[in-house]
Amino acid sequence: MARKKETITLSIPPGTKAQLEAIASSLDIKWGNNPSISGLVVAIAQGQVNLESVLTLSDSQVAALSQAIRLLVDSGYIGDAQTLVLFLLERASLETPLRQLLLEQVSHPTEPWRRFIDQQISNQEPFRLVYEDSQKQQLEFTVRYCEIRFWEKRFYVEAWCEELSERSKLPELLHNRCFRLDRIINILPVNGDWRKSLDYVDVKFKIFDRLMHAYEAQQDDIEDKIVNDARYIVRRVSNTFWFIREIFRYGENCLVLSPESVKSQLVEKLASLNRLYSVSQ
Repeated sequence: MARKKETITLSIPPGTKAQLEAIASSLDIKWGNNPSISGLVVAIAQGQVNLESVLTLSDSQVAALSQAIRLLVDSGYIGDAQTLVLFLLERASLETPLRQLLLEQVSHPTEPWRRFIDQQISNQEPFRLVYEDSQKQQLEFTVRYCEIRFWEKRFYVEAWCEELSERSKLPELLHNRCFRLDRIINILPVNGDWRKSLDYVDVKFKIFDRLMHAYEAQQDDIEDKIVNDARYIVRRVSNTFWFIREIFRYGENCLVLSPESVKSQLVEKLASLNRLYSVSQ
């Protein structure tokens, strides 16, 4: 004996039927080969479908959203970042390590630091920066000029500091430092003058063969010309760490021509790589 069924009539806006069919299809609720809206309604009523969690993200989509959250945090939009994280935690099915990473991205109070630094830049006023480096050491710096720069997927504070860098091998760049916003512990105003810029060194390099036309010009390039079969660029470099990481992607199609100090840094890195790969495993 067939079970008696109840019938209801729904008034829905144009396009809603197609949307319901798409949801039913994604949940594999079908009548024959076609998505079943009736079956979807029954599944929802019986608690078999939790629409709050019907959000499946690909690895690339998760990576893009994670990057967006990091940029919002670094830019000072903590509230917006927290809203996006909360949405993902509530609606998406995420692995535990990723859930923890998303929570960590919005747990550090970077918002006041970004706002304070932007204000100091606007007012041209120096400040004292308390910072925790990658080795968990707490350091202090007197910043007399800085810029917010974007390097490899996140924002950094590039600063001219009174304290000399022990790591820099270029005398011209001993005062330049690079700080992550999420490692700033405290910022205090100080007296003194605000400088006009960071320190720079002009680096000349060339790109040739098949990558010559693939080079993407940068804002600090002060010369860019093609001569015969090579492209010659002169760039004002404030941090050789980021510069060397960038030109590494051009591999054997890129050659640093001057100054000798930057060439030496690059040669040292190449020699270290050679030693690393020469060691028998």
